[in-house]
Amino acid sequence: MSEDRKTGSPDIVDIWAGDQDLPTWFVQAMAMPREEAFVEVDGSKVHYFRWGERGKPPLLMTHGFLAHARCFAFIAPFLAENYDIVSYDLAGMGESEIPADCDGDKRAEGMIALADALDLFAGPVKPKIIAHSFGSGVALTAMEMAGERFGGLIICDLMMMRPEKLVAHFEAGGGPPGSGISNRPNKVYPDYESARARFVLSPPQATQEPFLLEYMAYHSLRPVQEGEQQGWSWKFDPMVFHRNENDMAKWEHTPRRIVDLPHRLAIVYGENSKLFDADSAAYLRELGGDHLPLIAIPEAEHHLMLDQPLALVTALRSILALWGE
Repeated sequence: MSEDRKTGSPDIVDIWAGDQDLPTWFVQAMAMPREEAFVEVDGSKVHYFRWGERGKPPLLMTHGFLAHARCFAFIAPFLAENYDIVSYDLAGMGESEIPADCDGDKRAEGMIALADALDLFAGPVKPKIIAHSFGSGVALTAMEMAGERFGGLIICDLMMMRPEKLVAHFEAGGGPPGSGISNRPNKVYPDYESARARFVLSPPQATQEPFLLEYMAYHSLRPVQEGEQQGWSWKFDPMVFHRNENDMAKWEHTPRRIVDLPHRLAIVYGENSKLFDADSAAYLRELGGDHLPLIAIPEAEHHLMLDQPLALVTALRSILALWGE
């Protein structure tokens, strides 16, 4: 059951980007009416946005590690004319609560349950998933669990490497998102500027659209008061860093899992990404993935929507048009 529902255009605080100039396309996209609400899924509140008309083909979007649904807030409006779109915060990130013992399988089950709760399975057209990075891993597991209920998955720059390259990446301290980090409480910074100075992308990269980095940073933080201490801290729950052996094994076997998935799937990646590159694409083809559309976004790194947002929109539109219903 949904609660705290509100519909309309975002206010100026929502599109806050510091002193960065905002291009017309972004302002217009953010002015598109949307619904913002929470829905309870398996006892935990999940925060989401929704664009478009109910009854149109449904799309379900989610984000990368420690990010939030707003990473698609300036992408979804370009698809909303033809689709009913939900973008949600993964458990323990953004505004969503995290259930006890949350692991990869629970996240995937939560994705399926969320689609059920928001009636995305109710119409004649199956919902398609668009997910970035860590969220793509959740979506891949959801497709393995209930792929027949979905119309397809578009993976956006999920970490995939040959085994020897993956081992080297782990040994260099890369690791799957969040691995190897203790569940220490989030630090409280005295003011927004101090907290903002600690916001970095992972893997590290410059962004070609600095205003989008400011937008994402602002909505990754929240004002807090702990006793007499006031300041700013991260929105994510420290428990998101929990990993079990099953989670780690899934990362290692990602390329084979993708090739073996008996459901519709496409991959969009940054041409200059450190986590999915031309050799990753070649490895998937060697494993038998010649049937998979693999689309490189020119001049983009891992964080596609912060580098080339309109090119990403074009790629998503193209795949969805080719898939049809």
